[in-house]
Amino acid sequence: METTTNSTTETQQSEKPSRTLKDYAGLTARGFAMGASDVVPGVSGGTMAFILGIYEELITSIRDLLSPTAIKLLLRFKIKAALEVLPWKFLVAVGIGILLAILSLARFLEWTLINYPSLLWSFFFGLVTASIFTVTKRVKSWNVKTISATAIGAIASYLLVGMVPVQTPDSAWFLFLSGAIAICAMILPGISGAFVLVLLGKYEYVLSAVNNGDFMVLFWVALGAAVGIVTFAQILGWLFNRYHDMTVAVLIGMMIGSLRKIWPWKEVVRYGTDRHGAQVPIELNNVLPDAWTTEITLALILALVGFSLVFAIDYWASRKEKVETKVAAQAEA
Repeated sequence: METTTNSTTETQQSEKPSRTLKDYAGLTARGFAMGASDVVPGVSGGTMAFILGIYEELITSIRDLLSPTAIKLLLRFKIKAALEVLPWKFLVAVGIGILLAILSLARFLEWTLINYPSLLWSFFFGLVTASIFTVTKRVKSWNVKTISATAIGAIASYLLVGMVPVQTPDSAWFLFLSGAIAICAMILPGISGAFVLVLLGKYEYVLSAVNNGDFMVLFWVALGAAVGIVTFAQILGWLFNRYHDMTVAVLIGMMIGSLRKIWPWKEVVRYGTDRHGAQVPIELNNVLPDAWTTEITLALILALVGFSLVFAIDYWASRKEKVETKVAAQAEA
């Protein structure tokens, strides 16, 4: 069993790394990559956070928003003191990147999914496949328990992404609920928040609201997301602190299972009717391409680019971590 004392946990949560303006710009860029992933139904922003090395800090930072110390200071209107406790700089930097990506890429990704789905899915397939290999290094000890946890996560994710979307209401309470559920999935590697919206019958509705500036719809979804993410982060943060390897192993399994959803080539098994009365595919099977075409060549190139990009980022992050560790050791000496 992997446990830590409460005092150690509090110390870890209170530690905030010293960052320069360049570092925060880098966090915004990572947030942008997360936001771009979140728009696509099948790719998780949590997976991207894992790939980019900010996942655990993201969960801890969200969890710290309900820090008792910060809440007491805010109730006493000691705003400046509360901000010193809260990891707001990290969250704002990442949040700005996510928001910029959603607002700027929603139309492009919607168009790409309609016109060149296999190319987009190929790129993300390469990203997620490579990330499975790189994230395994975060499990300190692979044993029967962690391998079993990975298998359970993979099976659960595989079954979830194979579900068929349902028809649901457009009322405020359901939009709130959709936002809360989707955001929980969004921060879980392997489970796409956008895909959860697809399952709930709200992906097209919310994407249309983003593109058309329907702020009332976006308000209820965002409110649900805010409540959901802060609540869920408490649970996930607790699991990381006490059962780190098991938690990471389950998340790796979820990424493995999610490959079912983002396989580039599919055939439509069943169509359904959207809220506009148009026929849309709702159930698909993964297939192999019938013949070699230019599009398949491009798809494979994009998959290789995505695969290589993850390993390049992982190599860069590892080198940076080694340098920072060396500097810290020299400072202590």
